Amino acid sequence: MYPKNLEKLEYNKVLKILSSFAITEVGKNISISLLPCSDLESANYALTQTTESYVLLYRKGAPPLAEIPDISIHIKALESQGSLSAGSILDLAHILKLSRELKEYFYAEDVDTEFCINLSTLFSNLYTNFGIEQKVFSAILDEDTVDDHASPTLWHIRKDIQKIESEIKQKLNSYLHASYIQEPIVTIRAGRYVIPVKQEQQSQIKGFVHDISSSGSTVFIEPTTIFDMNNKLNSLKSEEKNEIEKILHDLTSLFYPYIEELNENVKTIGQIDFAFAKAKYARSINATEPILQKEKNLNFVKARHPLIEADKVVPINVYLGETFTSLIVTGPNTGGKTVTLKTVGLLCAMAASGLYIPASEKSSCFVFDNIFADIGDEQSIQESLSTFSSHMTNIIEILSNSTSDSLVLLDELGSGTDPIEGSSLAISILEALHKKGCLAVSTTHYPEVKNFALVTDGFENASSEFDVETLKPTYKLLIGIPGQSNAFAISKRLGLSEEILNEAKSLVSENKVSIEELLKSIYDDRKFIEEEKEKIIERSKEIDELKSVIEKQKEDILQSQSDNTAKAKSEAREILISAKEEADEIIRQLETTTSASKANKLRKKLKDKIADVSKNEDVAPSSPLKEEDIVIGNFVRVVPLGIEGSILSLPDKSRKNSSSS
Repeated sequence: MYPKNLEKLEYNKVLKILSSFAITEVGKNISISLLPCSDLESANYALTQTTESYVLLYRKGAPPLAEIPDISIHIKALESQGSLSAGSILDLAHILKLSRELKEYFYAEDVDTEFCINLSTLFSNLYTNFGIEQKVFSAILDEDTVDDHASPTLWHIRKDIQKIESEIKQKLNSYLHASYIQEPIVTIRAGRYVIPVKQEQQSQIKGFVHDISSSGSTVFIEPTTIFDMNNKLNSLKSEEKNEIEKILHDLTSLFYPYIEELNENVKTIGQIDFAFAKAKYARSINATEPILQKEKNLNFVKARHPLIEADKVVPINVYLGETFTSLIVTGPNTGGKTVTLKTVGLLCAMAASGLYIPASEKSSCFVFDNIFADIGDEQSIQESLSTFSSHMTNIIEILSNSTSDSLVLLDELGSGTDPIEGSSLAISILEALHKKGCLAVSTTHYPEVKNFALVTDGFENASSEFDVETLKPTYKLLIGIPGQSNAFAISKRLGLSEEILNEAKSLVSENKVSIEELLKSIYDDRKFIEEEKEKIIERSKEIDELKSVIEKQKEDILQSQSDNTAKAKSEAREILISAKEEADEIIRQLETTTSASKANKLRKKLKDKIADVSKNEDVAPSSPLKEEDIVIGNFVRVVPLGIEGSILSLPDKSRKNSSSS
């Protein structure tokens, strides 16, 4: 797509905000250079990547991304088999570490990532090498320090250095209390330990002068007594330097086989960063996933311009392509016509770029091969072009380069010249675009263009609503209603005399007045219908919500009843089991007693127990008794026969009752 058209839509401002959500410089660069796709397959791929990142962002949180250094210079050193500094080696190790942490984030078992087909490709491409990581981070503490234990040789050298430095300091400390000492400190000059001596008393000590203070009052002398010791120290430091260089070379050589993998890791980390930047940006503007379709049309529901503050932006509903291909937007200045153009173009560009759009779910659009825009004041002083000439230059270019799969946005078409000629040109240009098959949205002030759209197939009027009472635009877009002239109404509200207004009205033809009255009537009816439609939608939502609540309550009641029934059955069974056990005990006592009075008492007790059980028969288990549950003395109900009684004897082997009562 032509960059200048995207710039007119303020697409570059969206990318700048998008890049602010990226962590790495590579991710920021990818974000800021993002361009819309011109084919459905590429756009769908980019959008799927955003969706996967969006879902993963909510399920797992943000990935452990961190800034990565530019390693291009390091790579050149590796390609020439050279050695890297400690800091450069750490840079490479940090890339391996970050790659490992990203893979651990993605492949952790806490959340299923099988749906992340596109992201899976990115994360799986990351090269990791924990062995190299460990060797580097155990050997190098920071960009200036190699660890003592990086090698046994280095450890021994540093031990010797510490020992001789201690001896030198101990030797020099014996000089510090002498009268010729300027300050009681031991310092270093030219890599050798020295002491500060008063200039006028430097002859008091034998040694080598290595430096003089800026005032000349102090000379820094290396006493001859430590000369050999300093030499030994410098020799050890030279050995230390050589050993560090050897260690760094060995560590550098670990990366020689993985130059390509390191380069790919940097690119992949940038792509992952970019993917999640898209998701974070979508979340920040409360955006939704657009539906990309093969049919050449668009339908944005409650679309918002992403650069207007959320508490100030007015959502619009705009559709184009199914019943008409050209939309003519009329209305007052500052009424939001240009914002409508930019919103349509910008959201189409964002969707084709794989970005979520600030609109309601199910909003959809075609992936255009190009989006052309002629918006704003195009006057060019440098090229000596008037506003009209600049606009026409752009429009001629659009007519030459647009195709049937292009979207064309034209602001104040035909303005800047004679109204009659301008309106005629505007109609001719719109007809040419319509014949070509482009989808077009144009704003205009010309009534001739508005009337043309009223009677021409493939064209539709729309208006930016204006509140005459408050003399302010509402910024709402009404498709199907041409913008009406509010000049008389506004003038009256502002206090223009009735005499002047009546005179002005008399100068307007009757046909013009009748058309304006008709349009006003249509406008008022459409506005009422739209308001009622919104109320119906809101009521429908309330009904659906209420229905859901009722269904939930019904489910809760049924579940509660089921639970209570189960509980009652369980309690009844416990009662029956308890009664059975007690009846068994009474019968056993009856069989063994010889006392008539005691037997009568036991029979009465059994009868009372049977009566107690009968009270609970409503909650008795509905399932038939099993054979092992049948016991002499049980009180039972034979449901098919509708009779009740107690068991006096058990069935014989032929499963027939010997007797019953």
